[in-house]
Amino acid sequence: MTVTVRFAPSPTGHIHIGNARTALFNWLYAKIHDGRFILRFDDTDTARSKQEYADQIQKDLHWLGVMPDVTVHQSARFDTYDAAVARLKDAGLLYPCWETPEELDRRRKIRLSRKLPPVYGREALKLSEADRQALEAEGRTPHWRFLLPNFASDPFDTQRTEIQWDDVVRGPQTVDLASMSDPVLVREDGSYLYTLPSVVDDIELGVTHVIRGDDHVTNTGAQIALFRALAAEPPAFGHHNLLTTASGEGLSKRSGALSIKSLADDGIEPMAVASLAVLIGTAESVAAVRSMDELAARFDPAATSKSAAKFDPAELLTLNRALIHVMTFEDAKDRLEELGIGGDRAEAFWLAVRGNLERLGEAVEWWKVVHEGPEPRAEISIEDREFLAVAFDNLPAEPWDRMTWKVWTDRLKDLTGRKGKALFMPLRLALTGREQGPELADLLPLLGREGTEARRP
Repeated sequence: MTVTVRFAPSPTGHIHIGNARTALFNWLYAKIHDGRFILRFDDTDTARSKQEYADQIQKDLHWLGVMPDVTVHQSARFDTYDAAVARLKDAGLLYPCWETPEELDRRRKIRLSRKLPPVYGREALKLSEADRQALEAEGRTPHWRFLLPNFASDPFDTQRTEIQWDDVVRGPQTVDLASMSDPVLVREDGSYLYTLPSVVDDIELGVTHVIRGDDHVTNTGAQIALFRALAAEPPAFGHHNLLTTASGEGLSKRSGALSIKSLADDGIEPMAVASLAVLIGTAESVAAVRSMDELAARFDPAATSKSAAKFDPAELLTLNRALIHVMTFEDAKDRLEELGIGGDRAEAFWLAVRGNLERLGEAVEWWKVVHEGPEPRAEISIEDREFLAVAFDNLPAEPWDRMTWKVWTDRLKDLTGRKGKALFMPLRLALTGREQGPELADLLPLLGREGTEARRP
């Protein structure tokens, strides 16, 4: 059996880091089992689904390093779902209901007042043919519910019916079908809710493992029953904890908060996003992981906590810095060239500045400092100007290398008696215009004697 997983976003907005968590859990699970990853667009809601969102989702996944083996659109598979509906109707497992939302709400309140669970009472099954014709004469159109197998012979006499599975993430799970309402599979307008197309696709596409957020745990019981009603063996299920903000708020595609696109546009590295999205809320410590292979080696879905995974977006910058600070020139080279940073000295420049960057794009600022000088020039006191005059009059002879800085500053200590900050800060301000930055021992060979002389205050 080939392990086959799927990530099934609705293209109704940009996916966020919480969605990426689900995609990455599936991708890594397939990776460590030499399996297949399916990208399935749940776009049966044709009014809200947009091709631009589908395109961006694919771009976001590729940016993260997730490459689907197969991509399918539910909007192209309505004939398959129609056939499944016909099978369920023929088997008496899909029945029409005419209640309005207001009527259903009123019934729920009545059941609650009687200390009964607020589940649907299957009143539609009691309607005669004449009742149904009368409702249709009023202009009502039915929605269709799946009859859960939670009774022996009388659907109005439900009994505890346990659906059990060994969850890939949470371990043994049990759902009682008697505690649930028969799920609506088809709306009044004939459109499909999530459940039926999802189950049909999992069957047709050979999905062996469904890994998703733990907000679907209860749904899984009804879906397993639907798999069996369609004469299919249910896949294995796994339900990971959800990613929330530090205050416990959920993430929303509609708000665009922490969307993958916005994080990429902000210069966050894909592996910073992947490291946080996968490792937070697990037994593993959250650390910057440099590759998908390394992340896969640390990935264990069973080590995921059952409580929500709260995170602070500032953690992304911490991970980003860690990745940038150890990024090799070979890994950065193409991206640096796109930023206009290239040539014989590009590698030495990168190794000099990377330890001071939060984002790779910030290298452009230091490239300008090296090649064009500090802008604007720093304010320097009269006393420091006198010191700098001595310093620039005593520049070492070329050639320059990393030891030139020590030779120069040792000489200035002897000449001026300055040391520590009083010695180094005026030189840093004159050369870079900034109080902090890369080691001047690394920058000085890049500036060269002529470039350094040009910065004389």
